[in-house]
Amino acid sequence: MLTYTAALTDIRRAAGRRDFRRFIDYAYERNAGDPHWVPPLRLSERERLTASKNPFFAHADVELLLASRGDRIVGRVAAIDDRLHNETHHDNAAMFGFFEAEDEEASHALLRAAEAWARARGRSIVRGPINPSLNESAGLLVDGFDTDPVLMMPHNPREYAAYIESTGYAKIKDLFAWTYDLGAGPPPAIVKLATRLRDRHGITTRQLNLKEFTRDVERLRTIYCAAWERNWGFVPPTRAEFRRLATELKPIFDPRGAVLAEANGEPIACLVSVPDINQALKGTSGRLLGLALPRLLLRHRYVTQLRLLLLGVDARYRAFGLYPLLIFAWAEQLRGSRYTTAEFSWVLEDNRDINQPAEASGARRYKTYRIYEKRLA
Repeated sequence: MLTYTAALTDIRRAAGRRDFRRFIDYAYERNAGDPHWVPPLRLSERERLTASKNPFFAHADVELLLASRGDRIVGRVAAIDDRLHNETHHDNAAMFGFFEAEDEEASHALLRAAEAWARARGRSIVRGPINPSLNESAGLLVDGFDTDPVLMMPHNPREYAAYIESTGYAKIKDLFAWTYDLGAGPPPAIVKLATRLRDRHGITTRQLNLKEFTRDVERLRTIYCAAWERNWGFVPPTRAEFRRLATELKPIFDPRGAVLAEANGEPIACLVSVPDINQALKGTSGRLLGLALPRLLLRHRYVTQLRLLLLGVDARYRAFGLYPLLIFAWAEQLRGSRYTTAEFSWVLEDNRDINQPAEASGARRYKTYRIYEKRLA
């Protein structure tokens, strides 16, 4: 077994079931004392890192690394080589993700081990945290530590930024999260724009029901890819990857949180938000035992916020400026519901097409996530 050794810390591959379990469990141990960290379902975390369960592995190699001192685990990281990313962007990059470390020394050892793995594969850049791709979870929280993360968004100790930067990494891109008060309703300017779009172009909006959500996954994927194709770092998810995400979200899907825009009966844009089940998972162990299962089954009692995670417009209609119409229709569908707030996340810092409408709609930017990069010598 290949190992990497730092002054105090040994780094080894997570080989076998025991190491795999310790890799998963370390995040729960490291963050147990953080009042704002919400434990994700361990079953979902295991599936994300299991090649037979996650179609991402069909085009990527992943090395799970554990940091230890004696018998004690003091950190973890995944080294990721996504062939599809490099075929798409030609930047010869490897990624790191699922990063956790007890201290700076463990952090340095882990990241240098990931760099050595990337260098041995001929990669010249390491970028992260990306867990395991931009289509799932990405970024290191660098501000907004005083609130809980929403579903599928990271939360980490404040000191991680210093750990990563002291290993030679620098910012490559920031990701924003916006919070939106659903009770306030869209500003008059948004309502006026939405009405004009409906009247001038004959575009209609309606709820996306569960049967359509399940049946029309490919149509949604097409809209999503068309909307994101010009965005930094974007790699179109494969059909299998997108279907896996839809399958995960199906049990919590609420039709009131999804809008489909149509022109002449053809879907041209969509907005999909999902209930933030992190509100139900907070205070649990991430296992479907004890409080977790009944809270999920009775989530309507706990969940009062949404995460807006998909906002896409067909390229042919991008010039129409449909985002105000989608946001207005979405707010109207949610009127009178139990949902009081929503998070728009994540949004690239330079994505004016989303950031400007978000601000105009009354949303407030309240968190920043950072992706780092280091060029290898």
